[in-house]
Amino acid sequence: MRELTPSEERIKDKACDAAKNNFKSGLNCAESVYMALIEVGLVDFPSETVAMTTAFGGGIGLTGGVCGALAGMVMGVSAVHGRFEPLNKNQQDNIKELYGNPGRYRFFNQIPHKFKQEFGSTQCDELNKDYSEWADKERMRNCMKIVLASTEMAVEFIYLGNKEGYTQPFGDNMAGKA
Repeated sequence: MRELTPSEERIKDKACDAAKNNFKSGLNCAESVYMALIEVGLVDFPSETVAMTTAFGGGIGLTGGVCGALAGMVMGVSAVHGRFEPLNKNQQDNIKELYGNPGRYRFFNQIPHKFKQEFGSTQCDELNKDYSEWADKERMRNCMKIVLASTEMAVEFIYLGNKEGYTQPFGDNMAGKA
């Protein structure tokens, strides 16, 4: 990732403070990350949209699936770099906008790869396998660490997309794209 400007670093710090306060206030991991991005003005959606992230806590309703902090990050970054009104375009333009070069999937593909590189997994149950009790304070500290790192990454990805667009190389992907 490229270096952030001093003002971007300040926004990242504010977002992390907001995410930390959100998590301490009882918001789940996904809500904490996404809401922090709204609170610092990077996501220009109403705060009520945080409701879309609620189900992702505990890896989607405590099933241990995709980490909620990762999901909140993806939703926040997509709120900025996702497609607005794609039904106003024809099929070919829609496909090119996703798969082409530039293409949004190139950009979004980087997010879970960076998360996995940082934490070793994208799955909540694997990230928390060392804790026998969900209410364990050490598990909460681990999740707080992941929430803060995910918030940092979200801010970095939002600025990266603004500066570089969507020409990044694909990482591993199920379509076999290079």
